[in-house]
Amino acid sequence: MKQPLRIVSIGGGNGLSTLLRGLKRYAKAQPEALDITAVVTVTDDGGSSGRLRREFSVLPPGDIRNCMVALSEDETLLTKLFQFRFSNGRGLKGHSFGNLFLTAMTHLTGDFGQAVKLSSEVLAVLGRIYPSTAANVALEATLEDGRKVLGETRISRSRAKIEKIELRPAHPKPLPETLEAIAQADLITLGPGSLFTSIVPNLLVEGIPRAIANSPALKAYVVNLMWQPGETTNFRASDHVSALLRHAGRYGRSLIDACVINTRPIEGKVLARYQRHAARPVENDIPRLEQMGLKVIGEDLLRMSQFGADGKIRHDSAVLGAIAVQLARQGRANLKR
Repeated sequence: MKQPLRIVSIGGGNGLSTLLRGLKRYAKAQPEALDITAVVTVTDDGGSSGRLRREFSVLPPGDIRNCMVALSEDETLLTKLFQFRFSNGRGLKGHSFGNLFLTAMTHLTGDFGQAVKLSSEVLAVLGRIYPSTAANVALEATLEDGRKVLGETRISRSRAKIEKIELRPAHPKPLPETLEAIAQADLITLGPGSLFTSIVPNLLVEGIPRAIANSPALKAYVVNLMWQPGETTNFRASDHVSALLRHAGRYGRSLIDACVINTRPIEGKVLARYQRHAARPVENDIPRLEQMGLKVIGEDLLRMSQFGADGKIRHDSAVLGAIAVQLARQGRANLKR
């Protein structure tokens, strides 16, 4: 029997969920043809996830929950239930049901990874989801002026340039299943998502950069559409790549083979609204990317249905899914040579 294409997607936040939602379309059409693994950062310390983390000593469930919903077989009542957020109630206000469910499952099983696995079965998730580490870690940023900021929420609020991101405690261990999936992948994707708080943290888990570098898979970075004020203000596409390679240390040279960039101009009222918050489109400096030895894949990545007075600029999940599957096929072909 022909082996399924194996895609490992690494990241966090809304960006990773968008890509997974696009891949789900292919997994639903041909479940035996596509094998999806998501590796998700676990450094969130804000909102519902942060409260549960502090009160129950569990890993933050929010990004994991979003990925589970993105990969769920159907947008059913159960899926909506996992995303339901309490608008009032003492102690409940602001919490999502899915976060509470994952927290309860963690206490019942004694293991967050097992809780995710069992919860994924409840949602009929079309793939596997792993936290990048089972350790209780926090992010620490070193800013351009030398100041250090501890905690993902505080880092995201900072408006100073970030020089370096580290995990505290340093060198947490990954799940063995994560390393195995990376080793067997046809395609490994990084992003889209917040560079320093969603993508880089995964590369700070001991063994993950080495596993990516040693994997025969094709490795692709999906470049963000817009600056993230403070984190990536004035960052070009090549600056994103340079930050990833720098944080991967000696394995950075083999971390990325290709960059996926948006070719559609971003303009109009929606852009004006972003500019009022000091956010502009990321400049895709293709010559520099090519000088870095990267293949550049340009496509219209915008979700036009999101463009409106109250819309947000998002990647089109269907386009991302199609590109990822095509790259996985290319990665498989490369392995056969």
